[in-house]
Amino acid sequence: MDLGLEGRVALVGAASRGLGRASAEALGREGAKLVVSSRGPESLALLESDLTAAGVEVLAIPADVTDPGVPAALVSAALERFGRLDIVVPNSGGPPPGRALDLDDDALRSAIEANFLTHVRFVRAALPAFAANRWGRICCIASYGVVQPIPTLALSNAARTALRAWAKTAAADLLGTGVTLNLALPGPHATDRMIELGRSDGPMGDPADFGRVVAFLCSEPAGFVNGVALVVDGGLTLAL
Repeated sequence: MDLGLEGRVALVGAASRGLGRASAEALGREGAKLVVSSRGPESLALLESDLTAAGVEVLAIPADVTDPGVPAALVSAALERFGRLDIVVPNSGGPPPGRALDLDDDALRSAIEANFLTHVRFVRAALPAFAANRWGRICCIASYGVVQPIPTLALSNAARTALRAWAKTAAADLLGTGVTLNLALPGPHATDRMIELGRSDGPMGDPADFGRVVAFLCSEPAGFVNGVALVVDGGLTLAL
């Protein structure tokens, strides 16, 4: 299937490893030009090298996407370098583990900042460029904990469920504009994050496959897919 992404410009946050990297690579394979960002300059440089070797035109910018000014700055950099922006994949690192009744205010504020407000800022920053094109795709990377809360990841559950509620209502406001807003909700995949959480056993998805799901949600054929929170977990969750 031709996803219609040849020559499109995509911005991917927290892209140097894991599911962010897989998403950037999938978009690049479909012919998109890329702006990628990460806090880790070494892993970001490796991603830039690998993408360039694969023939992808890429701009790599070291930055912390949870800094309130960074999403808008990345959008501006994309427009300056490529003259347009078509796709945004908001993504940020997951918060630390913890059970709901053990969390203090500071931990909750930090999770909301990183895993809710960061995504909202990406969307707000990108919309003027999308409006100019009358075409745009937004695919936020969240977690399957949105549909079936994970007891030991209460911070992620809370912040990302807020994101889902906001995105669902925002998607309705975009109806008819040529812009779509969806969420991809990964279950366990073979990434460093799973190792850090001590959850490296059991069935694991291939990050490259998840990246292809993101690429589809950002594609031309997915133009009538809007406001969806798509669980990519191999059937792990039992929520209806």
